[in-house]
Amino acid sequence: MQFWLAVKDGRDVGRISAQIDRSALAVRPDATGLFGMIAAEDDPEIFRLLLDTAAAWLRARGMTRLQGPFNLNINEEMGLLVDGFDTPPMLLMGHDRPYVGPRLEEQGLAREKDVLAYLYDIRVDLPPGARRLVERPLPDGLTVRPIDFKRYHQEIRTVTDIFNDAWAGNWGFVPLDETETDYLAKSLKPLLDARLVFLAEWRGEAVGFLVTLPNLNEAIRDLNGRLFPFGLMKMLWRLKVAGVKTARVPLMGIKRAASRSMIGSLLPFLLIDRVRRNAAAMGFTHIELSWILEDNLPMRRINESLGGTAYQTYRIYQKPL
Repeated sequence: MQFWLAVKDGRDVGRISAQIDRSALAVRPDATGLFGMIAAEDDPEIFRLLLDTAAAWLRARGMTRLQGPFNLNINEEMGLLVDGFDTPPMLLMGHDRPYVGPRLEEQGLAREKDVLAYLYDIRVDLPPGARRLVERPLPDGLTVRPIDFKRYHQEIRTVTDIFNDAWAGNWGFVPLDETETDYLAKSLKPLLDARLVFLAEWRGEAVGFLVTLPNLNEAIRDLNGRLFPFGLMKMLWRLKVAGVKTARVPLMGIKRAASRSMIGSLLPFLLIDRVRRNAAAMGFTHIELSWILEDNLPMRRINESLGGTAYQTYRIYQKPL
């Protein structure tokens, strides 16, 4: 990877990254290089220089196609916000200026895929059909339980295995590896609460999971990027004592074999309802489910059947090199 700043009259006025994801190329050897971290003042010339520089770096390393933005790969922050500018970003979600999309398109980048963020008001009960579904006695052999922090690293590995199975074959899929899993385990643990992370097991095998994180952005919104001397204390107080009102589901998955079985249609509703009830009791009012691929119609139908609204759209762009 490589990072650049655009500087004008002694001021930093733009930034961009270029990166080659060897894990992605192992899945799809299509010579696609990535860009990310894109931000700049509203000046077409700045965007041209940034994108040309990133493209030249990738081209020199054998890449024939440019795709992004990814910060820094598809399993981290991805996409450029193109709709939903009037709502604040959730944890680990980008929030771009309205002019950035048009500036990218001026440089020949075209839409490849949109991903959606759904907002769900958990104070509203499930629709009657979904409520009847989750209130039925569970089939013999099916359990839904919270994460076990006494076996934390093993649980994270279990979640990773489900994720890699559930999303294999989906657009853009790149499996999580052990290095990423260890990083996730370390970085997310301070935000995890057993009341908001659930695993589903079918006949002794873990087949589904859902991870919910409190919206850290809500806790730091007025800190102006400064944690010291008092910002850190404010943040911790808001997260651990006063509580925040919003949360995000960044990770969810059902193993493919389970999704095709008799319990397949039940598992997503069970996991979401367990989190919904606990989150509401903890004082949360809204949960974001993101990202959802625009053509992932089964997941979109589930979200919409629960009353979720697609309120933000993020776009992946591409361009031949």
